[in-house]
Amino acid sequence: MQETELARRVALLKEVPLFSSLATTQLERLVNDFRLREFDKDDIIFRQGDESREVYILLKGKVRIFKISPSGNETSIDIFSVNDVIGELAAIDSSPRSATGKAIGKVSLLTMSHERFLYHLENAPGLALGLARLLAQKLRWTASFAESVAQFDAAGRLLHILLYYVERYGKEVEAGRQYTVDLALNQTDLASMVGARREWVNRLLSDWRKRGLLEYDQGVITILDMERVVAERDSRIELFGNESDW
Repeated sequence: MQETELARRVALLKEVPLFSSLATTQLERLVNDFRLREFDKDDIIFRQGDESREVYILLKGKVRIFKISPSGNETSIDIFSVNDVIGELAAIDSSPRSATGKAIGKVSLLTMSHERFLYHLENAPGLALGLARLLAQKLRWTASFAESVAQFDAAGRLLHILLYYVERYGKEVEAGRQYTVDLALNQTDLASMVGARREWVNRLLSDWRKRGLLEYDQGVITILDMERVVAERDSRIELFGNESDW
């Protein structure tokens, strides 16, 4: 590998929080064990129950993680984007995949075999610490979502999730007021995040648009008034249990 190409790849890895604390020499060793893979929209990257063990680093695009119930219904778990890491649990504990990963639009990934990933974990203490931080971050999201399930009705949970993704991936349009985030999710996908029907989500999004809270357009969410959206979410605590029409 030419020196300039090596430097470029090391720079890419440096942008990934999991690897950001590693020295250049350590990153140079990691580079050789990654392979580039590309997926088209709706391609399945891994399936729930798979015995695959690879670890994935997102270079481009977004991946939706979801679980499938015995009846075949989908429940969306999370959305991951550029510089995020997915698949690490199967690499660590050698258990089957706990969920399915699906490409949202075109996706480019770096993959590493679980054998090489475990090797680097054992030989680069900084990587082990980075992984611990990554798992802690994901655990915090799980705890936050569990809290939202306990506190909010379905509408409040949907707003909670949308605000989370705005904070994580969104772009500021007007400071403190308007933000946009392209999740590339259809209304069925949004409904699967909160266990609701697509028709209910459609009515809810229409109501929020009429009230000037947010807009939904082909997967793009625009927060029109952040303060009012946060207030609407928080108000759903009081409404919890009073609505069951979906």
